[in-house]
Amino acid sequence: MQHRELVRLSKRMSKVLRHDPARAGLTLDPGGWVPVDRFLAAMKISRADLDEVVAGNDKQRFAVEPGPDGVERIRANQGHSIDVDLGLAAVPPPQVLYHGTSAAVLDSILSTGLHRAGRHHVHLSADTSTAHRVGARRAGAVVILTVDAAAMERAGHEFYRSANGVWLTDEVPPEYIHH
Repeated sequence: MQHRELVRLSKRMSKVLRHDPARAGLTLDPGGWVPVDRFLAAMKISRADLDEVVAGNDKQRFAVEPGPDGVERIRANQGHSIDVDLGLAAVPPPQVLYHGTSAAVLDSILSTGLHRAGRHHVHLSADTSTAHRVGARRAGAVVILTVDAAAMERAGHEFYRSANGVWLTDEVPPEYIHH
């Protein structure tokens, strides 16, 4: 499959698994999982296509593994706007984390903080290069914000780490953001 087709299919898969499974006639379990065979039929794709997207996705957006019943299943690792329980336990964050965004929203973020914006968590990166890649998906100049994660944790904020290494938290108040 050509790169452009892989990206297009990955985006379709993300839309279904993160935001709108009903659109494809699917129902996710409470953890966001759906059996692979049902997913393939609903998406009208082959197992080879699925494997290529999962293996070739540099952001590791998807997890494929056997369920408790031995049936292979798939889910998005994070970024859901629908109610799912990813089963993540709170873990201590590094001293600082980073958030890449557009310069156009910088003043708003510095004033009000980072919010979930329809998702379950705010997404943060462990390094500036990843944050820059994430921020570059938005239009305009990229700004990298530094988040004082250690101070947030001391103040009672919890952090989680998704299966693909993305750091997650409920919000980042403005006093913990530095530009």
